[in-house]
Amino acid sequence: IDWKNPERNNFAIAEEVTIQGNREKRPDLVLYVNGIALGVIELKRSTVSIGEGIRQSRVNQNKEFIQPFFSTIQYVFAGNDTEGLRYGTIETSEKKFLNWKEDEQDNSMYTLDKYLLKMCDKKRFLEVIYDFVLFDGGIKKLPRAHQYFGIKSAQDFVKRREGGIIWHTQGSGKSLFMVWLAKWILENNPRARVVILTDRIELDKQIERVFQEAGERDIKRTTSGKELMEQLNNPLPRLICSLIHKFGKRDSENFDAYIKELESGPNKVVGDLYVFVDECHRSESGKMHKAMKAILRNSVFIGFTGTPLLKKDKQTSQQVFGRYIHTYKFNEAVDDGVVLDLMY
Repeated sequence: IDWKNPERNNFAIAEEVTIQGNREKRPDLVLYVNGIALGVIELKRSTVSIGEGIRQSRVNQNKEFIQPFFSTIQYVFAGNDTEGLRYGTIETSEKKFLNWKEDEQDNSMYTLDKYLLKMCDKKRFLEVIYDFVLFDGGIKKLPRAHQYFGIKSAQDFVKRREGGIIWHTQGSGKSLFMVWLAKWILENNPRARVVILTDRIELDKQIERVFQEAGERDIKRTTSGKELMEQLNNPLPRLICSLIHKFGKRDSENFDAYIKELESGPNKVVGDLYVFVDECHRSESGKMHKAMKAILRNSVFIGFTGTPLLKKDKQTSQQVFGRYIHTYKFNEAVDDGVVLDLMY
């Protein structure tokens, strides 16, 4: 597949393809690129639930039916004219099927048609497969709409070497967002390196685990400030996670003098550094943060938070990291069924 030039590929749709397996099955529509089946769509009349179409695709994936056919499938769609479109991938359970969300004010057509046109746009269809399909602990996953648009916005910032804040409410998939963004940065800039900083040991371990389970086995978790600086002063590893506290100097009595010494000294950090700061609202104003900014000067800082910011914190965050790259707020996540509402 020519990923960089989508229009150079051969796109085709086939209706009611007869698939020979342990039992013969006929998916409603199969989407092909260069003869490779990459998507399957089950359509139902408006009086039949989308769930019926999802269950049909799920059954077809069993070894008793046409499991080998799904070995190349990336998208599994189901839809009707009343409920619209749902999407998942192979082995996605019915309750984990997702709704796309875009141009909500456009009511000129059925949502089924609107979102099929959006998701099956040739360029986007291939882009999602190339940049977003991943295995998370062996489970194949596609992005939610807010994750896709958040990454697209972050890519624009990264291309300008501009930092900012990703505010995605808790429980909406921030860790996987970091994985997608880090993968894209490292692939598209040979000099790039990504450092992920947290302020708690359990978060640090969680980040390492999430990246490893998503196939990024080369992530290095540092255990001391000395080790962190050694890693930063060498070209490898390209992916590092650490605690923000590792930037401290325990016995420094005059902290301001220590910061000036850091700022005036040579910058030994190797490569184009992109620094992800998790729960940035908690760590941005402390001494460690000043030390980090002094040691990692010329780096691009991207802050992540899932917590509504107080006015004072919001001003501090934006002074430190820059403007918002993308926001996905609690009420949006509740509307989308991503998180449960908070009841008092």
